[in-house]
Amino acid sequence: MAAPKAPRAPRRALHGVLLLDKPLGWSSNDVLQKVKGMLRAEKGGHTGTLDPLASGLLPLCFGAATKFSQASLEADKTYLATLQLGVTRVGGDREGAVLETCTVGFDKAALLAACAALTGEIDQLPPMHSALKHEGRALYEYARAGVEIERTARRVSVHRLDILRWQHDALEIEVCVSKGTYIRSLAEDLGRLLGCGAHLAALRRTASGRLDVAGAITIDGLAALSEAEREARLLHPEVLLADWPAVRLAADDAGRFLSGLRRRVDEADCAAVRVYGPAPAAAAAAAAADMQVSAFLGIAHVKAGELIPGRLLSPPEVQALLQTAAAQAEPNEFKQVSTT
Repeated sequence: MAAPKAPRAPRRALHGVLLLDKPLGWSSNDVLQKVKGMLRAEKGGHTGTLDPLASGLLPLCFGAATKFSQASLEADKTYLATLQLGVTRVGGDREGAVLETCTVGFDKAALLAACAALTGEIDQLPPMHSALKHEGRALYEYARAGVEIERTARRVSVHRLDILRWQHDALEIEVCVSKGTYIRSLAEDLGRLLGCGAHLAALRRTASGRLDVAGAITIDGLAALSEAEREARLLHPEVLLADWPAVRLAADDAGRFLSGLRRRVDEADCAAVRVYGPAPAAAAAAAAADMQVSAFLGIAHVKAGELIPGRLLSPPEVQALLQTAAAQAEPNEFKQVSTT
């Protein structure tokens, strides 16, 4: 008779963002499920899919942080990409069958001109091997079945395209791009402009907004930590909103705002702000004496003198994050908002 299985460790409510350095060969969901198990987290999600052939920064959100994951999805991304020149493949990456091979014969001036032509706002056709949906199914499912779906080009922004190394048929570039930009399509477009074709041989995401892979941990590194050390790696959800203006409300207005009520503010219209209120006395006392502790309440926008709530934290989530903030004693700078 087989030995009985050990009982599964109970899941728990954890709130925060883990910066993970995704390994090659793993899907983003594979990584998420593995880390959820390590943390015993009840709820989690990732902020932007990385293909199994790509490595690098994958911010994972847990608990209350999942409410603000869209901000990371919308953020600009930075990648290191290696292009194989002279070979065009199905799907635009190294796993696809070879479609065509060409001689690589351009010069540096042609390369610089091609990179310049793909910098700025461009129209890009989403690849068939992507997670975009058509009638409820991902495009890559149709591609695997040999079905080509008509797609519409989308306007994206390539903020920066730098050449790191060029050695005959191998080209390494660093690009900073807007949401929705496909690097495999960028590689194919660059190959077409150079007249030799190209495909994506390797891809690594190094940044998402202000989040950098330098602060990320690998799965093996996470596995080597104790449970308490793993939990200590979780960052406050506000790291996803670092570029947003921060506003602070007085205690009465903070309570009403957290219940979903609009508050009058003496501020110009703003599409997105993060909102804070005074922390309870108990939480403040737990922090260092020279630190101001404030409670993150959620996000909002300002229109016609009103602060209009968006995604809000629940009171238990606020309290849980306050306890973490008090332990870390990290100060925050706020833009003072007058209320009426």
